[in-house]
Amino acid sequence: MSHKPRVPVYPEGYSGVFDTHAHLYDVLRDSDSPVLAEDVLRRALRCGVDTILIPADNIDTSRLAVDFVKQWNGFEGIDLYCSVGIHPHEASAYTEEAEAYIVDMVSNREKYKIKAIGEIGLDYYYDHSPRDVQRRVFKRQAELAFELDIPFILHERDASKDCLDIIRELKSEGKLLDTPGVCHCCSCSAQIAAELIKLGFYIGFDGPLTFKNNKKTPGVVEICPLDAMVVETDSPYLTPEPNRGMHNEPCFVPFVIDKIAAIKGISTKEAANITADNGKRLFRIK
Repeated sequence: MSHKPRVPVYPEGYSGVFDTHAHLYDVLRDSDSPVLAEDVLRRALRCGVDTILIPADNIDTSRLAVDFVKQWNGFEGIDLYCSVGIHPHEASAYTEEAEAYIVDMVSNREKYKIKAIGEIGLDYYYDHSPRDVQRRVFKRQAELAFELDIPFILHERDASKDCLDIIRELKSEGKLLDTPGVCHCCSCSAQIAAELIKLGFYIGFDGPLTFKNNKKTPGVVEICPLDAMVVETDSPYLTPEPNRGMHNEPCFVPFVIDKIAAIKGISTKEAANITADNGKRLFRIK
């Protein structure tokens, strides 16, 4: 990935933008191109991003997310939140101690500004953990989300059928919230996305929506109701056009909003406001 100096183009007319998924601890610890937290946050604020949720993928990054929020929330008026949980890549590391940590942190969610469990789910593209372990750990963490009354951030890659089967099973067992969470970085078909929306999920859109060779995700935007969309960067990954090849930051999320606005035939300002309101409703931010 390129390490050229970041020279973002900041679209006009944005305010109150919510990046619902940015791994800011990974942005900062990129040893090849170190950046300062205050610079990342200032760049975000300059393009209207004043709310960011920092997700986790294991216990170590859960602690990093919580610590980042503790240190930087309120910087020049920015609102920061986080999640805790075990990504499917790390499912083999899910232990009783890990679960106890998640339960303890979520039980004290107001203190730590925790708004979700996640990322959790299934990833059959890399298979870093055995699939049966992934399924067991995903279901258990989704059950915790129900028991603790908090949404979860769903990571799904090349595992749509098994993900839906587990979600339907949770629904049949009465263990799924009316608004279960968000399908982060949605890469599934429009048909699968429509099923998730019927089950109460929001759909998260990020950089790949802007890629010229991506024919699938624009179709998902077309069928997705405006009130079920949120925007993300997944920083420092999945940088949108026109800055593809650079390390991603929240300051680039307006390019995703631009694309949604174009597909939906609304103004960029309207798309920004709608997706921010949706994110706050999903994560219960007043």
